[in-house]
Amino acid sequence: MKPFAQEFEFARALGLQMVERGDGRCTMAIDVNPQQHFSPQGAAHGGVAYSLADTAMGGALTSLLDADQWCATLEIKFNYHVRVGEGRLTCEAAVLHRGKRVANIDAKLYQDGRLVSSANGNFAIFAAPTAK
Repeated sequence: MKPFAQEFEFARALGLQMVERGDGRCTMAIDVNPQQHFSPQGAAHGGVAYSLADTAMGGALTSLLDADQWCATLEIKFNYHVRVGEGRLTCEAAVLHRGKRVANIDAKLYQDGRLVSSANGNFAIFAAPTAK
């Protein structure tokens, strides 16, 4: 399985955590806290859930890619179902279809056992750039 670069500054700054990854699936989590993640309306900013889903979806796909392949988000349709508050937010992502150049990935986000958001996205698959 291709390594996943979870340790990049953006993921670290948000507090994203890898739970499990492999075979076209990825589960990631974040411990939502008011000081770091809330909007002025008193709930987690929508970008927190979106970033968690986007990263987990990429993790699911990269678990299927060869070492010389990369991926990038083309588009994501994201649905916010209910407010996300303080506590653990978990995302379960799974590759639904992997073509030669594009993959379709589904994600579901849960807090306290309740579905709070869902997403479906298309990701590009391409050759990793060569070092110059």
